Amino acid sequence: MTMRIPLEATARRGLRVVRRLFRLALGTAHASWRRSIRVRVVTTTLVISGVVVAVLGVFLMQQITNALLEAKERAALLQLDDGVGVAQGRLAAGPTDQETTNGKLNDVVTTLARRSGPAGLYEVIIRDENDPGIAGFSSNAIKLDSVPERLTQQVERSLASTPYRTYGRLSYDDGTSAAGLIVGTKVNGYQLYYLFPLTQEKQSLTVVQRTLFGVGGALVLLLAAIASLVTRQVVIPVRLAAQSAERLAAGRLEERMKVRGEDDLARLATSFNDMAANLQEKIVQLEELSKVQRQFVSDVSHELRTPLTTIRIAADVLYEAREDFDPLTSRSAELLQSQLERFEGLLADLLEISRYDAGAATLDAESIDVRELVLRAVGDTEDLAERKGSKIVQQLPGEATMAEVDRRRVERILRNLLVNAVEHGEGRDIVVSVAADRDAVAIAVRDHGCGLRPGEAHMVFDRFWRADPARARTTGGTGLGLSISKEDARLHGGWLQAWGEPDQGSQFRLSLPRVAGAELRGSPLPLVPPEVELRRAPYAELKLEADA
Repeated sequence: MTMRIPLEATARRGLRVVRRLFRLALGTAHASWRRSIRVRVVTTTLVISGVVVAVLGVFLMQQITNALLEAKERAALLQLDDGVGVAQGRLAAGPTDQETTNGKLNDVVTTLARRSGPAGLYEVIIRDENDPGIAGFSSNAIKLDSVPERLTQQVERSLASTPYRTYGRLSYDDGTSAAGLIVGTKVNGYQLYYLFPLTQEKQSLTVVQRTLFGVGGALVLLLAAIASLVTRQVVIPVRLAAQSAERLAAGRLEERMKVRGEDDLARLATSFNDMAANLQEKIVQLEELSKVQRQFVSDVSHELRTPLTTIRIAADVLYEAREDFDPLTSRSAELLQSQLERFEGLLADLLEISRYDAGAATLDAESIDVRELVLRAVGDTEDLAERKGSKIVQQLPGEATMAEVDRRRVERILRNLLVNAVEHGEGRDIVVSVAADRDAVAIAVRDHGCGLRPGEAHMVFDRFWRADPARARTTGGTGLGLSISKEDARLHGGWLQAWGEPDQGSQFRLSLPRVAGAELRGSPLPLVPPEVELRRAPYAELKLEADA
């Protein structure tokens, strides 16, 4: 009992190992089948050629077997016809006593069996159908019951010397047996049977079968090798083209394919090279244009600071003395002041964008309670929200939510999000939510205004993009706030994402890693508001029930 348990445990472990290896091999084969055209072509060729060779092999074996048996039957009937002539001469009318008859029958069997030659091509059996007491005579110790009963009845019922044939088992006195062809007919009131062993034919068919198996297997393997070779000639250029395309997509614009010959693959390589050259030329042109544009924006932004400072000084003087002017001049001074503030904001945004374009933006990270940043941003935006008739609702965690972030940049992101929510919130409440997990913090700003149309959730971060170009800006936005916010989030290694539906409002979610430089794998807050998901759930359940 103590030995049986370890043996069973070992057997189970071995079975698990075998199953694991089988699943691994099956998975590897499935992966090769999905990923490799060559494997699919070679495998398909093997299967189809194997089926075709098997069908042809069965057909050829049937044809060869039928041909051999037909030739054997013709030879057997000729031998039987020759033996009938000999037997008729030996069994002519004469003494009819039993001893003499038995002697004649034995002499006929011996004479006919001797004519089969030293190889013993056939055996002979003769019976006296007029004397049921005599079982019959046979040659070379072959048993009389080797003749099937159905053949005996056919010969017995025949009226003329008609030959009959059948196949059966030939039994010998030493206990051996063999498949054989048996032919028989009537001769002067006796039944004469020739029994032909099919040993040589069986050996011949075995040789033919082995030859067909060998040739068929070799043919299948040869076809698979040919398919592999032919597929290789096509797959290798395609793989080279795929590798070149991957390197081209990775930014190696000088990548080109080698052109060999003048066939279809050569034309493919030529077309690919032409496409790569044109693409390289266009990208170089776009890069140069982008550099010129960035340089222009940077230069203009810097050059405008000096005259803007002078204008600002003069505008401040006019604004402070506006009460001494007539109403029209006073109003002009106020408009000049407000537009100068908007222009300064636009200039500051352009300078910030130029820093990102030049790759000069840096992150000054410090450990800060994110709730503090949210409170400061909400405080800066509350006056604007009150003028718009909106209320900012805060959903903050009860404990400190620490993260290593750049205070200035995160506050700017939050102000941009809040101002955007106020501008498009249509006087409804704005909800600011904060959540955190072990690796990340997230801040969501939700408004209940006009929302976003399909496809606008990504476009909203484009520079100078507006959801409704005909709509006038009432809050002095520059059209660069969300673009800068996106870059600020990316500089932190975080995400800034948007969701929105028409007439359902929108939600912007900022997700940041808690440790500067860490990889962000998820967000503690959902992008789609929970109430929207709950509203969608019944429809999803109804759809699933309808599909079922």
